[in-house]
Amino acid sequence: MKTKLLLTITALLAVLSLRAQTDERYIDVTGTAEIEIVPDKIHYIIEIREYFEEEFDGKSKPEEYRTKVPLAKIEQELRQDLAKAGITQEAIRTQEVGDYWRQQGHDFLVSKRFDLTLHDFGQIDSILHFIDTRGVNTMHVGELENKDILTYHRQGKITALKAARQKAAYLAEALGKKAGDVIRIVEQQDNGRTLTTQSNVTSAATGSYDSFRTIKKQYSMLVRFAITD
Repeated sequence: MKTKLLLTITALLAVLSLRAQTDERYIDVTGTAEIEIVPDKIHYIIEIREYFEEEFDGKSKPEEYRTKVPLAKIEQELRQDLAKAGITQEAIRTQEVGDYWRQQGHDFLVSKRFDLTLHDFGQIDSILHFIDTRGVNTMHVGELENKDILTYHRQGKITALKAARQKAAYLAEALGKKAGDVIRIVEQQDNGRTLTTQSNVTSAATGSYDSFRTIKKQYSMLVRFAITD
């Protein structure tokens, strides 16, 4: 009899415990924050490619192109122009070399891509002023970096958490309740909620470029708060 009573009480406690968990009151909110960071390191990508002198004489047709300007000559002139713009040789890194088929019946045209490490967007203005664009295929801003990026990450996440707390507080207050302790925190990633939007400045060989000169990062935190009376 005692055994049955004990089992009954235990079962009752289990049901009550399960019911208490089921009746738990909480609110899920998402807090977001966006930080705009000024980069202290800029990767500027320049791709050069062999070309024919006849392309620029204003009268020759493609089938008449004969005088190919070699890649070595284009690179030498590029490095000289970059030196005039104040870019040191140490700041220039070869990224890749490839071939390009210009037109059936002509030779492969060799291309070469350089990654320039800059510290000021004003240096791009200087490059565009001095560079000879005839052998340049593309120019664009690549990755933007900041040495304190981890500090900015932390700041963004904390700001997003504070935003979640404020949102939970006024939503609960609207129902005559209060947001209590934190039950769960989920850092939103992938699926577009945590965004890293880097500058993607593109320059044609003419030398024009946009003004997106900062790193923008968005942070999103899903937080569950207990609801109290």
